[in-house]
Amino acid sequence: MADPDLTDLHIFLAVAETRSFRRAAVLRGVAASSLSDGIRRLEARLGVRLLNRTTRSVTPTEAGERLLERLVPAMGEIASALDAVNDYRDTPTGTVRLNVPSVVAHKILPDMVARFLPLHPGITLDIVANDTFIDVLAAGFDAGIRYDESIERDMIAVPIGPRRQRFVAAAAPSYLAAHPPVKHPHDLVNHACICHRFASGKVSTWEFERQGEIVRIAPEGALIATSTELQLAAARAGLGIKYTFEEYLADDLRRGTLVPILSDWWQSFSGPYLYYPSRTYMPAPLRAFIDFIKSERKP
Repeated sequence: MADPDLTDLHIFLAVAETRSFRRAAVLRGVAASSLSDGIRRLEARLGVRLLNRTTRSVTPTEAGERLLERLVPAMGEIASALDAVNDYRDTPTGTVRLNVPSVVAHKILPDMVARFLPLHPGITLDIVANDTFIDVLAAGFDAGIRYDESIERDMIAVPIGPRRQRFVAAAAPSYLAAHPPVKHPHDLVNHACICHRFASGKVSTWEFERQGEIVRIAPEGALIATSTELQLAAARAGLGIKYTFEEYLADDLRRGTLVPILSDWWQSFSGPYLYYPSRTYMPAPLRAFIDFIKSERKP
């Protein structure tokens, strides 16, 4: 039996964890066909089927489950061993793979990346924007960025970016002039809402809060999209009301192309955290990025 390629083992981990060639391809930033080729090579070298594949699902076989069980900790040990040589360099080198929400990738990380990379010319940041909750370590990432309600308890979390954020509701002046006023979140059932669909297929609900009262709305409208840019363009065109992160709407609110509504109902929440596993040995590039984040934190 020929020794399997390390890259193919990483491919197996990504596909087995996500249960999808398409999702694994998105996470790794490659074509799904290349992952399928990698799995075929690995199965041929091992002489066993590792994944059951149908048009609807991908699941590990019994042999695949056994391999997955042993492979996850082993891959972590290999990564730690390879990175140990960084301790003998003047500056750390290598790649930090991060899985982050879209809003963080678009509105929080750009300025930080622009300051961090010139300080560490030997480090590559490999950042994947993904709004689906996954096991980032099993998918091959060094760390993730999420909001505190979705971080596992066995992870170490470091604050990154603004410590308070808000969801903001707004619409174009032309829309508001042509429709009844919105005085309470319940009024939204009679309005066109611009909806966001997650990669999982779920359409987001809208949650408002005022003085301890929480109101949840299942928005409805003529547009449902995964693209925030498309949603914002529709809002500017007067096609409906948008409720999303304040960072996405800030420029439009300043210009007046969108007008705030229900401002006393906007929900406030704590900002994001970078999280990584609790382990004795941390890859030097990740350690450098974490040290940078901590150094930029305002007292």
